[in-house]
Amino acid sequence: MEKILSDILKNVVLLGTTGDTEIKITSIQFDSRKVEAGCAFVAVRGTESDGHQYIDMAIEKGAVAVICEEMPAEPAKSVTYIKVANSADALGKMASAWFGFPSTQLILVGVTGTNGKTTIATLLYQLFREMGYKAGLLSTVCNYIDDTAIEATHTTPDALALNELLAKMVDAGCEYAFMEVSSHSVDQRRIAGLEFDGGIFSNITRDHIDYHQTFENYLKAKKRFFDELSETAFALTNVDDKNGMVMLQNSKAKKYSYSLRTIADFKTKILEHSFEGMLLNMNDREVNVPFIGRFNASNLSAVYGAAVLLGQNELEVLRIISSLHSVSGRFETLHSPTGYTAIVDYAHTPDALNNVIGTINQILQGNGRLITVVGCGGNRDKGKRPMMAHEAVTGSWKAILTSDNPRFEDPQDILNDMLAGLDMMEKAKSLAIIDRREAIKTACAIAQPGDVVLVAGKGHEDYQIIQGVKHHFDDKEEVRKCF
Repeated sequence: MEKILSDILKNVVLLGTTGDTEIKITSIQFDSRKVEAGCAFVAVRGTESDGHQYIDMAIEKGAVAVICEEMPAEPAKSVTYIKVANSADALGKMASAWFGFPSTQLILVGVTGTNGKTTIATLLYQLFREMGYKAGLLSTVCNYIDDTAIEATHTTPDALALNELLAKMVDAGCEYAFMEVSSHSVDQRRIAGLEFDGGIFSNITRDHIDYHQTFENYLKAKKRFFDELSETAFALTNVDDKNGMVMLQNSKAKKYSYSLRTIADFKTKILEHSFEGMLLNMNDREVNVPFIGRFNASNLSAVYGAAVLLGQNELEVLRIISSLHSVSGRFETLHSPTGYTAIVDYAHTPDALNNVIGTINQILQGNGRLITVVGCGGNRDKGKRPMMAHEAVTGSWKAILTSDNPRFEDPQDILNDMLAGLDMMEKAKSLAIIDRREAIKTACAIAQPGDVVLVAGKGHEDYQIIQGVKHHFDDKEEVRKCF
């Protein structure tokens, strides 16, 4: 495929050019290792390295155009240089143009928030396919082009991979696409150039502080997604979250709300709940769902609201919602032959853990004990480690603190950080077992009929990263082995 450089720069604001912008381009790259003859190289400033350092290497490998924020002191002859204010933003817009503006040919809905993104996006994808539409999904767990699964490596792929996936959805005849929008992808401008028809906000609590530095920066990144929605799009927010309306303050989109607690456009009440599911009242209509917990009632409220805002029949939406199934590793319930229940959940923030534990205790009502297995990732936000341990111990009969993905850190150091959040009484209610397999075995061994074992933190993940090496490890598999 070849395109004229000026055509793929259509939506990019140019601060300066040197050379011919009417040349043919064979590809766009931001990784100098992938540059080939005839390519346009975009020098992006990343968190690990600065693409400007690799401009010469890209030219040596055959790049005929360079898009950068700083012009080189000695530009190479026969190379076109384009100066822009933000290379990452330019890359997003160029990628969109390169693949024929796929987001404009789909009804694209983005979901952002700390918790619930995967569930909301996946259930919308399932719902619209059940309604007979071809649809695509971009999520943490897996990407789908209609019914074809493509492994996900990031919550939101880089701009080139993202637009390529959207273009494949268009080619496959998809009408709708639902995607998780991470704070990283907004901050790094991976979604620049995309046209969203709707945005959904689930909630915001402490997460990714290692990247954003402050909660304020994290909130601003989420909010920017809504700031950039067009007047024709809808913005659906969770007003049960104290920052729910903050997200929409500067949005030009049509504003709507959902809630479990207060007056909203889409109001849901939990009428009954058990480990098998819930009976909900959604906008004055009752519906049975095979989901558990307030957070899932909130997620379903967002799904219901978004589907109605996309023009679907309310009764048909509720009928299909009653038959949807939970997302892999999201409050996934397994029943042991000896009478206890195991729940595998992705909860990896203090708030998510608090929600899951609170839900389990609400259903147990003292008729069984909760044993929680939880760890914290290495080389990530250390500040949440004592908080995670505290949440686990406070809400459980016994908490077993263990490893998650230690990455390059010593697992014992991570456990020590977690234990630092506990007083003597709390430590007495906990066990520290570094090996996650042994921790799960221990929890299952001490569980009695009627008890619940919660294995939190990894959910759908089927690996553990120890000293930088990826090993196969699946919480659900380990639980089933114990059964």
